[in-house]
Amino acid sequence: MQQQLTMMRHQAARHFAASGRAGLIPGVSVFVSPSVTVPTSTLYEPMLCLVLQGAKQVMVGDRVLRYDPASYFVTSLDLPVSGRIAEASPAEPYICVSLTLNRDTIASLLSDAAVRPEGQTAGFGVSPVTPQLVDAWCRMLALFDAPEDVPALAPMLEREILYRVMQGPQGGVLRQIARDDSQLSQVRQAIRWIKAHFNETIRIETLAEIARMSPASFHRHFRTATAMSPLQYQKMLRLQEARRLMILNGNTARTAYTVGYESASQFSREYARMFGTPPSRDAMRLRGQDPDDISGVA
Repeated sequence: MQQQLTMMRHQAARHFAASGRAGLIPGVSVFVSPSVTVPTSTLYEPMLCLVLQGAKQVMVGDRVLRYDPASYFVTSLDLPVSGRIAEASPAEPYICVSLTLNRDTIASLLSDAAVRPEGQTAGFGVSPVTPQLVDAWCRMLALFDAPEDVPALAPMLEREILYRVMQGPQGGVLRQIARDDSQLSQVRQAIRWIKAHFNETIRIETLAEIARMSPASFHRHFRTATAMSPLQYQKMLRLQEARRLMILNGNTARTAYTVGYESASQFSREYARMFGTPPSRDAMRLRGQDPDDISGVA
């Protein structure tokens, strides 16, 4: 497995140097960083991440997770997180590959995968890598050197990678993506509504009705799935959008009202608490940085 990881590191780093994060293979992205980073807030979309070198630490609600070449990270939800690259250097940069989770592909695998007890309703998790999973990823990244084979082989390798995850500890996360009646799917419907109305006042009763649950049950399942309350989730979305707007216009009061705050002073306090610096000062620092350094993805 170590030999395969070494091969994958070389392929991913070479591809990144040639083309940046843009993926030659649909749904597959590569991220490389030569240094550790400070905690940065971003929104993870449903994806599977495999670290080939270095380590990443993410805070999801009240949970802190770390993943490195011995483990993989998966999320089935749009998840606001605070993450930082914990291990990296110019000689041994952080290298990560990610696969966007495709609901239709996962659904097509349900009849092929052995039925297992779900055992969890969290929408994300970290688990040890297996030789079978690394082998499938290794063959996927080999397609960087054979682009003519991508249309025929990439979809099959995507299925194999997802199948390997589905057979492991995070299988319940993937299986619930494809089931409309699962608790994660019901929570995901509420998350879609929060994202579309993040700058409005939200009521738990409204979200519970969207998720087809009682308010108490919805609040419990939402926290289990995301490690945060619906209001905490909304606040993180508001502040992440506020940071993007501050970089563009630098106007604290206008940004505060745009993202739904009635008080600019409250906005400034919560912004500084989340990002470590008042809005205007943070925006000045971030202007001119690489967008990937700000987003902190993968």
